[in-house]
Parts: sequence; structure tokens; C-alpha cells
Amino acid sequence: MPTVRTRPPAVAGQFYAEEAGALTQEIERSFLDVRGPGRLPPRHRSPDRTLRAIVVPHAGYRYSGPIAALAYEEVAKERPPETVLILGVDHHGAGAAAAVSDVPWRTPLGPVETDHALVRALDVEPIEIDEAAHAPEHSIEVQLPFLQYVLPHPRIVALMVRHGPWSFLSEVATRVRSALEGRDVLLVASTDFSHYVPPPVADRLDHLAIDRILARDSRGLFDVVEGEEISMCGIAPTTVLLAALAGEPLTTRLLRWGHSGEAERMGRVVGYAALTMSTAPA
Repeated sequence: MPTVRTRPPAVAGQFYAEEAGALTQEIERSFLDVRGPGRLPPRHRSPDRTLRAIVVPHAGYRYSGPIAALAYEEVAKERPPETVLILGVDHHGAGAAAAVSDVPWRTPLGPVETDHALVRALDVEPIEIDEAAHAPEHSIEVQLPFLQYVLPHPRIVALMVRHGPWSFLSEVATRVRSALEGRDVLLVASTDFSHYVPPPVADRLDHLAIDRILARDSRGLFDVVEGEEISMCGIAPTTVLLAALAGEPLTTRLLRWGHSGEAERMGRVVGYAALTMSTAPA
């Protein structure tokens, strides 16, 4: 029988542990950390789901794992979605500007299936299937062990979006919105915020962006990041997420903002935030 092609882990042993047992412990430390939930996720789920989307960081787990765990705790509380669409960053600039993957992914915790039907619905210009574009990129990969920890047998679609003009991001969002129709999908936008600035600068700039996310203002987010020169690497996927869900009645909540200097003393930090979008009232 032919071997099924998979996307292997690219940053295991760098951003997170490369052995399954150590990785599970690393995820649990993120949940137990005082910067995160301070507890492991619940064992019993609600039969309903109000959660529509989360915004989470993608740095090494030592630095951003506890903040990501705050959002993944919310995922663990509710009925699992049929599919998770992960919108990631293009840090490398190789391949398609909006690249979707159509193969299973693998982490040290095992394989993660891809929703091929949703991939086909997304494979419309300017989005195209491009496995090579995903090969070196970490922003989607680092979300997978968390999803494997909080969901039974998660199924994903990985969509990497390169930064570009508003018109391009708006067009990608239109394709995403159309593909989501009639499907049970949780969306994830993978982003860090300010990079390598003093903590007070990161606090001020990041909250300018976070305020636009809380207002569900996709164009306002794009404009403030551009205008203030905020080094938010995931502006593209976050803008696409907000624009794709613009017509839905959702409430956005900031769970926590923090930075890398909370994990290790440093003068210039990277900012992180966890946010949720849900149908539940504020």
C-alpha cells in the first residue's frame, strides 16, 4: 500500500518538547502556570458550544504557553467542533500568499487529520493548496499539541496567510466566510504581538491592536497596526478571522495580555494575548 503523505513537525525540540511524554508535561505546566489558568482543563464538557473563535500566541511554550492555555481551556469546556480552521502566519515568504494544506499533520502526540472537504471549499483563488509553503512554518504547528490535548481526535485545516494589502486580506476572508457556510468549525488565529520592544511600549501598542479586535473591527486593526508600525506578526490571519466573521453576532473577550519578560528577565519583549469570540453574552 502507498504511504500516506503527512506534514511532519518542523519545530519539535525547539518551540516545544519532541518526545510525547515530555510534551504532555509541558502542556500541563502551561495550564498550571500562574500566568495561565492555574489548573488543568475540565474533564467534563458542556453538550453545547458558544465558542466560535480564539486568538492565541505561537512562541515557544515556555514563553507563551500559559497564555495560549487560557484560550484552550475554553475549548476544553464545550462540545468539540467537527473541524478547527487554523489561520497562521507566513514567516518565511515561500510559496502561495494564501496556502492551505491538504495532508494530515503529525506532532509528537500523533497524527492530526485534515478536513479535505473544507480544503476543497477553500481552494479558490487567491487561496491555493501548497504544502511546500507550510513545511518550515511554526505558527500553525505549535497549536496542534494544545488541540490534541483538549480535543478528542481533532480534525483541522491549516491556512497560512501572508501579510499583504487590505484588498488581498479581504478577499481571503470572503473565501473563508463562504467555505464556512453550513459547517461546524472553530476558528483559530495564531499571532504574537509586539516584538523586541520595552515592556511599556509593548503594553501600549498591543492594546491599541487588542482594542480593535475587541471591537471586531478588521479594517481598524489593519490600519492601526500599519499606522503605528506595530510588529504584530499575525496581522494577516487575525484580520482575515475578524473579516470572515464580521456578520455573525459574537462577543469578543480578552482573557489576558502578557509578554516574554514574564518568563525570563529581558529588557525587550514579545507581547502575547489570548482572546475568545463566542455567541455567549459578555
